[in-house]
Amino acid sequence: MKKHKKNKEIMMLPLLFVVILMCVGGHFILQPSYNDSHIVEYSLAALPFLMFAVVIVAIKIAIKADNDENNEGEG
Repeated sequence: MKKHKKNKEIMMLPLLFVVILMCVGGHFILQPSYNDSHIVEYSLAALPFLMFAVVIVAIKIAIKADNDENNEGEG
C-alpha cells in the first residue's frame, strides 16, 4: 500500500479559497442596489465559467501530482 502525502492536497487549498470567494462575491453583487449595472450582470454571467476554469486547473494539478507520485514509487 502506498503512503499518502498531504502536500498534494494542501496545494489545492488556494483554489478552494478562490472558488469560495467567487461564490460569496456572486451572492454579494446580487443585491438590489447593483441591479442597474451592466458590468455586474456580465460578471455574474462569467462566474460559472471562471469556476469551471478553476476546476480544470485543479484536475491538471491532481493528474500531475498523481503522475509524480507514481514515478516516485517506480524509482
